[in-house]
Amino acid sequence: MPQKSTEAYPYAFTVSYVERAWQHRWRCSDVTFHCLEGALCQQWVQTIREQLTALTSRPKHLLVYINPYGGKQQGERIYEQKVAPLFTLASISTDVIVTEHANHARDHLRTEAELKQYDGVVCVGGDGMFSEMVHGLVSRTQRDNGVDQNSPEEKLVPCTLRIGIIPAGSTDCICYATVGINDPVTSALHIIVGDAQPMDVCSVHHNNTFLRYSVSLLGYGFYGDVLADSERKRWMGPARYDFSGFKTFLTHHYYEGTVSFLPATDILGTPRDKTRCRAGCFICQHNGQLYSEDAPEICETDPDVSDSEYKGGWRVIRGKFLAINAASMSCACPRSPKGLSPAAHLADGTTDLILVRKCSRFNFLRHLLRHTSKYDQFDMTFVEVHRVRRFRFTPRYCQSDSELDLRENGKRLFSQICRDHPACSCSPAYSSWNCDGEILPHAAIEVGVHCQLIKLFARGIEEQPVFEDLPNPCAV
Repeated sequence: MPQKSTEAYPYAFTVSYVERAWQHRWRCSDVTFHCLEGALCQQWVQTIREQLTALTSRPKHLLVYINPYGGKQQGERIYEQKVAPLFTLASISTDVIVTEHANHARDHLRTEAELKQYDGVVCVGGDGMFSEMVHGLVSRTQRDNGVDQNSPEEKLVPCTLRIGIIPAGSTDCICYATVGINDPVTSALHIIVGDAQPMDVCSVHHNNTFLRYSVSLLGYGFYGDVLADSERKRWMGPARYDFSGFKTFLTHHYYEGTVSFLPATDILGTPRDKTRCRAGCFICQHNGQLYSEDAPEICETDPDVSDSEYKGGWRVIRGKFLAINAASMSCACPRSPKGLSPAAHLADGTTDLILVRKCSRFNFLRHLLRHTSKYDQFDMTFVEVHRVRRFRFTPRYCQSDSELDLRENGKRLFSQICRDHPACSCSPAYSSWNCDGEILPHAAIEVGVHCQLIKLFARGIEEQPVFEDLPNPCAV
């Protein structure tokens, strides 16, 4: 790129590069080199371009989906003003699709998209849009490889295409866990540089029927009730989450049921070891390798746990719970800087199962406040956490017949009582599962973790002190 030259050096070229900024942000900067001879200038430019072309990790052609309705409805503006110019600067060609309805991206990826011509797929939106992409890409990969998604014991085939996410949503939990900040420019630069961060994906089944995939949080009880209530108050906008959360806290419903899980043994790391998942995480690398070696054994048909407390390596816990959460990542966000499980890892083949038993409102409030503090949020008598590979949940009123539709079951059990006593304040028989912000239709579910099923255009959260030790930039 010719720049204003000087009399002594009439030829010049400019190199654009990535520069680390504050709080995990990346920025694009330029440096101009002046040359005495035009041939030398062209030789430098040609050599640099050849070196960049040789980097096979860098994408050259991307499929981009833009959600114009998510978050503050700024998806198109963010892409056109902040992201597209960077892609052009890096010589990345794109095919852009503006989604027109819910699940548009999922259905297009699953059926129509010619994926072989792309180096990756990118979504501009929030966590919901990212979930659509995961469902479309994973489903397409399993279909192309003849894998039955309805079988809980089936080993899924990892996706070859990387997924990029440009944050334009309300929470952007995925960006906080994989990059450290929800900044569109930073995410775009990670895509350009060609980073690759593997991620686990949980599959959720009910009676050998596939329901959904989850990459961040599965929540039953408190978080399920908050989502179900907020869905009925969409007219309130983002404030509905605060209102529904406060209402759910005051309601203080608990739910009876059985949780059975297969603990992750012989792995590095525990949910309470305070080891954060960071760029180049050794725990993810070690446990991912361990999972690959043990995969045939893990994927065998699991035993029926019935009434025994331990059987076939499974553990069974029965009780009354205020919340049952499965965190596949820290789930950190601005309101909860540490997240639900600060030591959860992105790609170790496990999920952290958090059980909050029935307790007083005051104690439950203490537990919720721990999410925003530096203290150990699991250091409470009514809270326990387990790192697991698989788990099942069966509500008490569905244990005898798992084929029942739980919503109809709950209505049948309690409708007559509550019709006769409308002010009885009966606790409902079941809650709803919050699966990455979507409500599942069943409460009795089986969940399995699929190690490193997808890869993102990210590198994990970099430690802040590393910035001072790594001055060398990455050329755009």
